[in-house]
Amino acid sequence: MSAFFLSLAVIFVAELGDKSQLMAMTFATRFRALPVLIGITVATTIVHLMSVLVGAALGAALPTGPISILAGLAFFGFAAWTLRGDKLSDDEREKADRTTHSALIAVGIAFFLAELGDKTMLATVTLAAGSHGLAGLIGVWAGSTVGMVAADALAIVAGQQLGKRLPERVIRIGSAVSFAAFGLLLLTEGIRTVVR
Repeated sequence: MSAFFLSLAVIFVAELGDKSQLMAMTFATRFRALPVLIGITVATTIVHLMSVLVGAALGAALPTGPISILAGLAFFGFAAWTLRGDKLSDDEREKADRTTHSALIAVGIAFFLAELGDKTMLATVTLAAGSHGLAGLIGVWAGSTVGMVAADALAIVAGQQLGKRLPERVIRIGSAVSFAAFGLLLLTEGIRTVVR
């Protein structure tokens, strides 16, 4: 359960202000909430399963101390990436706006492609690499999926109710601080393991 809750918290924070959350808001202004949420859930489930499998392979091949150090450094990178911010390009916004066929398919494909190589995918790989056993991997997969869907559900509600973005600067700073804190914890744990 600890892998589930850690992954849920990390990915929820990572998704705040992310490009795919902005996409969820954009789709929510055009389509009904349920198909948008289902499309996001299906895409996220698949991408995060792939991420957990990659992380598990890395975790089995490398000792835990160096993995924790690399994970800590990666989370500092995620903090910097989050501070820089993500925006939809005009082309991405146009694609989201002019999609007229099935919302479920459009959203699912858009989210699947947007998440490949995104910080939430890389964070999930990092969390899976440091987890232990099948239960830990399942916890990372479930937690990361629920965390991302929850953050995007928030964007859907905001997109439909408010029709505008959340205060992006505050979200970016809060997310970056959270990433840096997780990075510091992982780095400290990794250094302790290596020193022993």
